[in-house]
Order: sequence, then C-alpha cells, then structure tokens
Amino acid sequence: MTTQLNPRHTSAYPILETAREQVLAKGEGLSESQLLEILELPDDAIPDALQLAHEVRLEHCGEDVEVEGIISIKTGGCPEDCHFCSQSGLFDSPVRGVWLDIPELVKAAKETAATGATEFCIVAAVRGPDIKLMNQTKFTIERINAEVDINIACSLGMLTQRQVDQLAEWGVHRYNHNLETARSYFPEVVTTHTYEERLDTCNMVKAAGMELCCGALIGMGETTAQRAELASQLAALEPHEVPLNFLNPRPGTPLEHQGIMDGKDALRAIAAFRLAMPRTVLRYAGGRELTLGDLGTRDGLLGGINAVIVGNYLTTLGRPAAADLNLLVELNMPIKELQKSL
Repeated sequence: MTTQLNPRHTSAYPILETAREQVLAKGEGLSESQLLEILELPDDAIPDALQLAHEVRLEHCGEDVEVEGIISIKTGGCPEDCHFCSQSGLFDSPVRGVWLDIPELVKAAKETAATGATEFCIVAAVRGPDIKLMNQTKFTIERINAEVDINIACSLGMLTQRQVDQLAEWGVHRYNHNLETARSYFPEVVTTHTYEERLDTCNMVKAAGMELCCGALIGMGETTAQRAELASQLAALEPHEVPLNFLNPRPGTPLEHQGIMDGKDALRAIAAFRLAMPRTVLRYAGGRELTLGDLGTRDGLLGGINAVIVGNYLTTLGRPAAADLNLLVELNMPIKELQKSL
C-alpha cells in the first residue's frame, strides 16, 4: 500500500504550478532561480510544496525507502578545519581520536543489517586515507562481505585515482563525499582545502562506476540564495544520493553559536532539493532531530525524502532506529530490500 496523496489542486503560487508541469510531468529539475522561489515561499505554501515534492518522489523514485546505518572507523583528529565539525583536530572540541578494530566494525554491520538497512557506511575523519586506513578498509570489507548481506559504502575523504580504483575493485557500492555548501560560501566554512578538490573526488568516483553519495549541510549561515545555488550545483553533479544534513552546532567549533535552523526553512529546503533532483535518493541525515523534531520528520518523509540514516551519527545522537522504522510502517512506506550484484 502506498501513502495516500491529496487530490490534485491548483496552487495559488505560480512556481508550484510550474514545478508540477516541469518536474512532476516531465522529470526536469528546477533551475537555480526557480529553486530560490521555492525557498522563499510563504509559510502557508509549505504544505503544497511538500505535497508536490512527495508526488514527484513517488513518480520518479517509487515508493520504497532506503535505510542506512553509519559508523566511524576513525573518529577525531582530522587535520582539516571544516567549521561545523567536532572531529577537526584544530578545534578545542570534546571529540578525541579513536580507531575501531575490524571485529567491532563487523558487529556494527550485523546490527545495522538487523534493522532492515540495505547500506552500511564506513566513515573516517581524515583529509584522505593513508596506507594504514586503506588496508584496514580492505580487510573490513572482506570480513563484512563474508558475514553480512549488506551493501558497503565508504566515506574516507579526498581520494587519489589509485585509491578510487582500489575501492571500486574491493566492491565498495557507494562513496560519500559531500559538497557541504555552495561554491560561493565554501571558503567561509573550510580553508584547508577547496571546493574544487572535493569536486575532483566526486567526479573520479562516478567515472569508476561507484554510486556517488554527495550531500549538503544547511543552516551554517549561508543565504537562501546560496541554498538554491547548492541544490543546483548538486543537481549538475548528478549524484545517486544526496544526504541532507541540518547544522547541529557542536561545542568548540567555529559554528558552535550559529543556532538551530528554523524548521519551516528546513521543510522548504527538503521540497526544493527534491524539485531540483526528481530522481535522486534524498536521505534524511544529521541534525533533523533538533531542527524538525518528530512532527517535522514525518512532514519531510511526506515531502520528498526517500531514504533515512537510522540510529546515531558519527559524533551526535540520532533518533532510535525503531522510531524511524515504526514511522515508516505507520506511513505505509515499504523499506527497500537489498539487491546484491553478482
């Protein structure tokens, strides 16, 4: 059974009518200027925007929701200065460096699979992987594949071409490397590497045949226009998946006093990102618990989201996996079943 939709009605807002014809009917994402119109819609238009985004999701992605768990193979001590991240070794944050061993990672993969998740992502807080990290990743992938029926994704920072080729050879299904923010705002958030360096890794991953997971972190002080810019830049990259994160200000980081993004702005962003990328997996990721709460989480799932990270994140707590899974059942949203490529 699919989630019931409201009857089609004419909106009082021309951009929503344009989006209905352009995105829903033709499958063509909105342009940057059109996305800005969505992000600037008044509060009373948010339900209509979310409804349309949900219809677009069902039409172009289907009804299944993909569930994923993540775990950090190396936490803290990162040499980069991403201003939102408590894992940077340059900030006075409470997070300290720690490595997980392979048995712990296999155990985590089993626990993730038990929730019904189809994807398990191995994450490391690094600029890019060294030989030690690449070797541990290889052995971890081999052990997980031997014991758990789950797709493996990785997020190990910026890669060389050789490292991209190795990960593809080892059977990594998807690689995560977020753009985080718009090109025009990137220097305000990171100074130790460039937007172009991130983009280079994304393009190499796609060329190697791995699925690209490339996401956004909004609520960092960027303008509404820069949110539209980011959505448009992600759409141009054509990633398989876009995790949508909302800033959870962390103690000791340069953005610790930024504040929590307004929930209505977050819902506008969910609708806009879906209308920018009608066929992309749009995943609920970090910060939604604070920004949206339980009611907002429901609204987003009925507003274009079609994937969820369950459980905790890398350094912050998420909703209990059972809460998200029960909500999907309540909304009659089937969880995507694992399909291995042989």
